[in-house]
Amino acid sequence: MHRDARPKGKARVGVELIGVLAGVLTTSAFIPQAVQTWRTRSARDVNLGLLVLLVVGNALWFTYGALVGSWGLIVANLVTVPLCVLILAVKLRYG
Repeated sequence: MHRDARPKGKARVGVELIGVLAGVLTTSAFIPQAVQTWRTRSARDVNLGLLVLLVVGNALWFTYGALVGSWGLIVANLVTVPLCVLILAVKLRYG
């Protein structure tokens, strides 16, 4: 028999808060790069492979979050994906 080990009730809320905090911190990490890339119109020092993998990976995390109903994953990646796409677009356009 398979036992569901996922947290319930208040414990579930605590787990989601950890996820939201992690999402806020990791998403915030992209803001300075996105701002600098936009202002300078240069992403020369940002690796193209990194950007492509981040866009695809974060889009998949968003999809996974939507499928399992994790608001932390959904919101974090709803912000992260556009930031990474912005950096990627500047990289492709301006180098």
